[in-house]
Amino acid sequence: MKQIKRIAILGSTGSIGTQTLDVISHYPDRFKVDMLIAGSKVDTLIQQAVKWRPSLAVIADTSKYWKLKEALEPLGVATACGSDAIADAMERDTFDCVVTATVGYSGLAPTLRAIAAGKDIALANKETLVVAGDIVTAALRRSPSRMLPVDSEHSAIHQCLAGERISDVRRLIITASGGPFRNFTAEQIAQATVADALNHPNWSMGSKITVDSATMMNKAFEIIEARWLFDIPGDKITPVVHPQSIVHSMVEFIDGSVKAQLGVPDMRLPIRYALGDATRLATSDAPLTLERCSQLTFEAPDSNRFPAIGLGHYALDKGGNTACVINAANEVAVAAFLQGHISFTDIYRLIEDTLSGVGYIAVPDYDDYVSTNDEARRKAHEAVAKIRGSRG
Repeated sequence: MKQIKRIAILGSTGSIGTQTLDVISHYPDRFKVDMLIAGSKVDTLIQQAVKWRPSLAVIADTSKYWKLKEALEPLGVATACGSDAIADAMERDTFDCVVTATVGYSGLAPTLRAIAAGKDIALANKETLVVAGDIVTAALRRSPSRMLPVDSEHSAIHQCLAGERISDVRRLIITASGGPFRNFTAEQIAQATVADALNHPNWSMGSKITVDSATMMNKAFEIIEARWLFDIPGDKITPVVHPQSIVHSMVEFIDGSVKAQLGVPDMRLPIRYALGDATRLATSDAPLTLERCSQLTFEAPDSNRFPAIGLGHYALDKGGNTACVINAANEVAVAAFLQGHISFTDIYRLIEDTLSGVGYIAVPDYDDYVSTNDEARRKAHEAVAKIRGSRG
């Protein structure tokens, strides 16, 4: 009888976290929810814990802890709060695999702790590899942990590489939908509102990643993530716009052949694949039909209208703490945009300003990444304040 895999979800109340719980609900004989961790949505976390009865529920926002504790301790669910508690929880012996579904830099420390503890990682938090891919991959080499990608593009590449030799790869081709502004002029993009940016044509995602899709920063980050996941140089990773979001990515081999993974734009597919240890779990979800594939188009991304896409290769070429600075500035800029404090096109300008204001470290260690993240955020917040002040 197959042993039930015990799952921890870091970011259980977000888009990937809730879809992971949906996937698990269809395979009660394969998976058990052992730990639920959320940022600030305490009511949702309580509802999830009441349903799934994990051994532990953790809220990052310490101000919400007493509500969590009062609701769950009578049910026998242990509770904790804060970033240190989240990192410490990664060493518990009650789970086998953690789905890192949180957004941003906050995923780095707990992922490293989970790797040190020998836990398997279902990686949906691309920023972990963007910020410190060298340190994370080095930790994986010292650990029995396995890392399987949850991002649809990297899951597709992983599937295309199954049974292949990395030495036979000519390049990885990462697809992008083009986001909501694919057909916008530069003038229209400059006037884009938050509602416009959140109106993604194909995918249902959280606000931050949806804005990243609109700027195409997500593709810059996915190039960096692919470099570390698959040990492929950045100059062998190419983005291409594919508006239908049916081909999730491709691999071109040295003999000229290309393998592609196709599927409906539904994150539950790569979640299933990762949770199932790169095996196929049967589902009754509607499959992709050939009729839906009647028109598949591809085009080069426009770096003039979407300059952020070039930051992926820039960060890999320069190395060091560059990607950490870009990520920190982007997180601050996107939050400011969503709050209405800066314009859409200010996002890229703010990242450029932050890059020029933070010191370069060629060979950073973990503490360097922490200090770089702090400094870049401080500089980015100062840039936001300056923009707001200039506009009255």
